[in-house]
Amino acid sequence: MFVEQRVYTLRPGTTSAFIDYYGERGRAVQIAHLGNPVGYYFTEVGSLNQMVMNWYYASLDERAHKRQQLASDPDWVAYLEHARECVTTQQTSILKPAPFFTEQLQAYISRRRNS
Repeated sequence: MFVEQRVYTLRPGTTSAFIDYYGERGRAVQIAHLGNPVGYYFTEVGSLNQMVMNWYYASLDERAHKRQQLASDPDWVAYLEHARECVTTQQTSILKPAPFFTEQLQAYISRRRNS
């Protein structure tokens, strides 16, 4: 079990447009393939103009399969054509939960799947 964290740095002044466009065109198709995110945030203090997205996967194989399905969805491809105009860099990390947090993360994921 792990969480993938993706940090997108956006061109200054494009954060609101990026969030709006994602909500209108990207969110539904992404959730259809990946499930609900563990978190979706934008920076308020610190390194500005960043979107931070966290996705839960049971295994690296599950991640590869789901991301491959997403990448081949024409609606996602169309969304990316416009969304990429806002992005200057992307950083992806694979995060393992600490042993004392595993149970809490599993409970959170179960609640999200049932909502």
